Amino acid sequence: MSDTTYSNRSIPKISLHDFESRIDAITSELVAAAEADGFFALVGHGISEAEIEAQFAAAERFFALPDAAKAAVPFTHRNTGWEKRAQIRPSTGAADQKESYQMQYGEAMDGVWLPEAALPGFRAQSLAFMRRAQDVSDRLMVCFARGLGFPDDYFVRAHDVSRPTAQTVLRLLHYFALDPAVPAPDGYYRAGAHADWDFVTLLFQRPGQSGLEICPGREVFTEFGRGDKWTKVEPAAGEIVCNIGDLLMSWSDDRFKSTFHRVKTPTDPATDYYGPRYSMAYFNQPNTDCEIQGPLKKYPVVTGSEFTRAAMKRNYDALQAKKEEMVSTATGGSLVAAAS
Repeated sequence: MSDTTYSNRSIPKISLHDFESRIDAITSELVAAAEADGFFALVGHGISEAEIEAQFAAAERFFALPDAAKAAVPFTHRNTGWEKRAQIRPSTGAADQKESYQMQYGEAMDGVWLPEAALPGFRAQSLAFMRRAQDVSDRLMVCFARGLGFPDDYFVRAHDVSRPTAQTVLRLLHYFALDPAVPAPDGYYRAGAHADWDFVTLLFQRPGQSGLEICPGREVFTEFGRGDKWTKVEPAAGEIVCNIGDLLMSWSDDRFKSTFHRVKTPTDPATDYYGPRYSMAYFNQPNTDCEIQGPLKKYPVVTGSEFTRAAMKRNYDALQAKKEEMVSTATGGSLVAAAS
């Protein structure tokens, strides 16, 4: 990452305090941030630092279990469960050096919770935290609906986690520690550059565990290109860092921006964090049967499940293209020449 160019731009910080009486002002701030930055930090959101830290402690308890125990709840096609060094990004062609555990609501989690005896209190703790995150998400959705001219409850209904068609996820993440005295191996990425495909992501970070960086530059939600200037987003106690996802970018007819971001691999012991890094991402994902189309109807109507399948296909196609590029580079372009 020695060729990385950084900017000193900052992301907007938006308070949700006194939400009912300040909803117009909050809506204006959120819309401006979504249009210009795609990222913003929330304060005054109502989730206490103690609640956030309690969920981080629960995450640590889960990840401290032996891999054999976590493997009892493997990652599934329903976007739930545990994975380790399994997520490969099209931007890198390599697996992120992390493990994660994804939780949803209701029947999507059948067989994906560890037994209560293995991790006492974990299920109840996590579901309670998910509901707190959903409360914050609902307020954001009301504001975004107003900003786009939809009824206040338009997006809330499309992300109703009480229905069996819900897809919203809380993802616990653990990035592995590195030895500052030993350079990271070539091709080692904590999390390669990517954009989220959901509606809006709420990211919880632990103070002191830096690494998140953002890079604006997308103009349409279907493209994988990005700009070249990255901005570091330092964690702050109690703040929720939010980013617009591809779903909201599409639903706004590309008015709101889904921004690329990554977790930087530490390279400088003087400035970078090398220890174990924990974060939690709450992905607001649409109900499978909701209908998605922006007010200007730039894109055809699709359901939540169709949008998800298309997002996965774009990711798969980009990954295959990256693999072909890497093979071509390794063989001096002979494969490309032969194919032409």
